[in-house]
Amino acid sequence: MASIKTQFVIPTKMKTWSLGLIAVGVISFIIGFVTQGLSNDPQVQQAFWGTIMYNAIYFLLITNIAMFFICALTLGMSGWQVAFNRVSEAISAVVPIFGLITGVLLIFLVLSKIHVYHWTDINYVKGDTILMHKQGFLNLPFYITWTILSIGLWSFLGARMRKACEVWDEKYEGAQRSQRFLWRTTVAASLFLAFFGITAGCVTPWLWQMSLDAHWYSTMYSWYVFASSFVGGLALITLFVIYLKNKGYLELTNQEHLHDLGKFLFAFSIFWTYIWFAQYLLIWYANIPDETIYFKHRVQGEYKGVFFLNLVINFVCPILILMSRPSKRNYTMMTFMAVLLLFGHWLDFYQMIMGSISDTHITLSWLDFGIAALFVGLLINLVGKALTKKPLVQKYHPFLKESIIHHT
Repeated sequence: MASIKTQFVIPTKMKTWSLGLIAVGVISFIIGFVTQGLSNDPQVQQAFWGTIMYNAIYFLLITNIAMFFICALTLGMSGWQVAFNRVSEAISAVVPIFGLITGVLLIFLVLSKIHVYHWTDINYVKGDTILMHKQGFLNLPFYITWTILSIGLWSFLGARMRKACEVWDEKYEGAQRSQRFLWRTTVAASLFLAFFGITAGCVTPWLWQMSLDAHWYSTMYSWYVFASSFVGGLALITLFVIYLKNKGYLELTNQEHLHDLGKFLFAFSIFWTYIWFAQYLLIWYANIPDETIYFKHRVQGEYKGVFFLNLVINFVCPILILMSRPSKRNYTMMTFMAVLLLFGHWLDFYQMIMGSISDTHITLSWLDFGIAALFVGLLINLVGKALTKKPLVQKYHPFLKESIIHHT
């Protein structure tokens, strides 16, 4: 273990790229705020804040998936991922900062007069029977309380799990102590997953995203958002694992681990497609106006190109490229697919949110990519710093040997 590089040092290029992307993002935000955010046209204002909103939500959710990944495998007593567990931990450490940005933004939007959410307009709600019936949960106190609770406890319980995992950096003696440490991580993982299920499974997709179309609802929407987030989160983990391998780190991680990450990416891309098709088919077949209104402008209107490009990237490409064994063991191919799927699900969140905020015309422009650059830059910078704080290998983890000899 002495010859293994366990301490990450941030390369100069990584710093330069992250700061450069942040600079591009900040400049884009300032220009967008002056030209669009301060516009007298309410639709232009809504489109500007919607652009910030879908980027913030997307990057928060895919970084939070890293902790979900750790906790789910911990409860499954899985050992294959131990060799690169610190990558997932580092990505999840970004959640409090992205959560703060997202939380402040969302609370600002529901309290302001921009009316990205139509149900925040009291006069509008008074004349709408459907919204009147939904006031039990579509109200400011409920929205703000659950937004703060969700982000706050994701951050707290995630930090608790990372703290519990630190025990594997120190030598311990005796099977009894090892069992006690395993129990501690199991409890921490259980608490996170239970709360994650409550919030990511219903509260946040309904309040943050589905309530943009307050008249419309889908019982499959939460699963759809989760599936899209999960594939994006897996792609993010895969990218950082490959990056560290290319820099000479993670010597204990090999093609076997990459193959399993590829299988996860392939499997959950198919799962996302199943949810996409099931939700669309049921609404298309029933042909109820209150339900089809969500898809009409996405399938027949301005968003048609984005909507079906989304399907091609997130389903057709994975099933054609990731189905074979060699492609999942090829670092170049996996890098390409990880980047492609990150972009594809970013596009998915774009059509989910902007298709509701600006349904009459497509708004995809330099601002979208500029704001995405800001979050990507922050992500690279913060994950890099998190990786330097702990050894990259949990050398006293009881499942480390299982990870080293892992074969698929």
